[in-house]
Amino acid sequence: MRALEHSQRDIYESHRHRVFSLAFYMTGNELEAEQLLTDTFMHAFRILSEPDARTVDDALIAGLRSRFTLLPAAPASISADGLIQSGNARRTDLEEAIQQLPALERLAFLLRDVEGYSPESISQLLEMPQPEITRTLFSARIRLRGILAAQAKERAA
Repeated sequence: MRALEHSQRDIYESHRHRVFSLAFYMTGNELEAEQLLTDTFMHAFRILSEPDARTVDDALIAGLRSRFTLLPAAPASISADGLIQSGNARRTDLEEAIQQLPALERLAFLLRDVEGYSPESISQLLEMPQPEITRTLFSARIRLRGILAAQAKERAA
């Protein structure tokens, strides 16, 4: 039994930062993120006594689906004046902009551009066709550029 507890602790430690980060960026609230972290691991350990990364991710996505409507949003568009001239954005501005994305775009962006998941992995995890994931990522990036441009314009004014 001791070996199983040690193994489970290792599994928790190896995935908790990623799960908490995604949960926090999705909820925008530390307490909700902690609850989602707990729920994720409880769910994963109920499925398998020693869950792998995919089982933990599936449990996280199940928890997110219970809290958010993960449906594709209308595609984002951006005008030429909405482009950011300098490629630099403050981290806090980016974090605020991410919070403004529709839930599915936010999750896809976080999985791909923050956590480094492949589009194929995201497609499998979210059970969506890969072309839809690609469109969602494209839309999220365009929407982020627009939000960041508006933030920069507000700061400049």
